[in-house]
Amino acid sequence: METKCLALVVLVVVAAAAIWEVEMAAAELTAAQCKQERDLAITACKPVVYGKLPSPECCQRVRVTHLECVCPVITSRIAALIDVNRAVRLIQGCGRSVPRHYKCGSITTP
Repeated sequence: METKCLALVVLVVVAAAAIWEVEMAAAELTAAQCKQERDLAITACKPVVYGKLPSPECCQRVRVTHLECVCPVITSRIAALIDVNRAVRLIQGCGRSVPRHYKCGSITTP
């Protein structure tokens, strides 16, 4: 259960990052493609959950993960597990800008 919660926290961080400056794909992504993107992001960014800075691989995932793959799985329960302000700082550390008051799933940026 703890591993699943940690994976969800990483997913939320990546979801928040995917909100900003995402270029929509020309074609719809399949459910399998979205799952693969989420899995790659969780693997690359898991150390962030343990207080580490995002690795170059994590930042790359933050930059390329599609918003439409991540936001639908962000529930209020998942959102309650993270500090949105910390997530925004981490995203900015990966070179992304963060618009104010954008909502992804149950998360609204400050």
